[in-house]
Amino acid sequence: MTACIVGWAHSPFGKLEGETVENLIVTVANQALAHAGIGPKDVDEIVLGHFNGGFSPQDFTASLVLQSSDDLRFKPATRVENACATGSAAVHQGIKTIRAGAAKVVLVVGVEQMTATPGPEIGNILLKASYLPEDGDTPAGFAGVFGKIAHNYFQRWGDQSDALARIAAKNHKNGVNNPYAQMRKDFGYEFCRVESEKNPLVAGPLKRTDCSLVSDGAAAIVLADTETALRMDRAVAFRAAQHVQDFLPMSKRDILKFEGGAEAWKRALAQAGVKIDDLSFVETHDCFTIAELIEYEAMGLAPEGQGAKIALEGQTEIGGRLPVNPSGGLKAKGHPIGATGVSMHALTAMQLCGVAPEGMQIEGAELGGIFNMGGAAVANYVSILERIK
Repeated sequence: MTACIVGWAHSPFGKLEGETVENLIVTVANQALAHAGIGPKDVDEIVLGHFNGGFSPQDFTASLVLQSSDDLRFKPATRVENACATGSAAVHQGIKTIRAGAAKVVLVVGVEQMTATPGPEIGNILLKASYLPEDGDTPAGFAGVFGKIAHNYFQRWGDQSDALARIAAKNHKNGVNNPYAQMRKDFGYEFCRVESEKNPLVAGPLKRTDCSLVSDGAAAIVLADTETALRMDRAVAFRAAQHVQDFLPMSKRDILKFEGGAEAWKRALAQAGVKIDDLSFVETHDCFTIAELIEYEAMGLAPEGQGAKIALEGQTEIGGRLPVNPSGGLKAKGHPIGATGVSMHALTAMQLCGVAPEGMQIEGAELGGIFNMGGAAVANYVSILERIK
């Protein structure tokens, strides 16, 4: 345990009128430092997760964190990017800096502003996270990529529309209790299951309720080495932090297995010395409901092709065998690309400190798992967290 989360901040996710990338960064940076009980002068290094890819005209954004205080001037600041896992890439970069002994305190910020971009452009920007020689002409953009994955999964393992609807309904129900969530409405299973004017097909068998939301938002965490953290108000330690990168072309792998995610989970559980059922809950990357379904298999909750059973039996609901996405996940919370992984870590730390919002808190939570994925199971990050103070 070389690094701990000692403070955090989280903006609302959604269509945030009047906000800018700079404003979002400054707000959460200041709030996270205040929550940690330290000042900007105490920060040794800054890592910013910001995908951008054309969403915002302002690029080269690492130094925007310095806008929050002149006392951050001359501190090393770096922007990192790894598609939809950009936020976790920033977190893991901060952990590595602390582990190397190059810093005692690292400020990690994740941000994205997506809703100011016209719809067709959003699809084109997100599609850049696929392998363009093979998938560049996919209709419906990145949703089309996962629509193909869902179609192929159904061909191999049968129609799993009931399970996908259960996942969507679960996450929307959980999101009602998350004050940061973009969509706080319990749609119920029937609405999520039935194609309708309000819930049309988007790509392949995926309906609107199977797809995560286009969002603006930011989150920040403060990391400290364990010795420093234990002198502070709270310390949520990393029992494990693993990153596995897989091939970008889907043609070079069996895309229905999420093998990179499975390997990341295998390494993280071994590093933490625990089994999947030892975890109190998991925040996982449900960019699409089919992704969460396959992730059940990748994390070891179900054998290959049997993830639907986990969903249909309610095993991943709050109160079930292993609650998955008590925050509502990307499905309800929203998915501002660069902020997502940092948000997952902040919300997991809240859970483990017993201060998650009412109705979202997992009673007696001791170990929290996080899976953040970039592309179609290309960039795979797993963290396992435990509160030690």
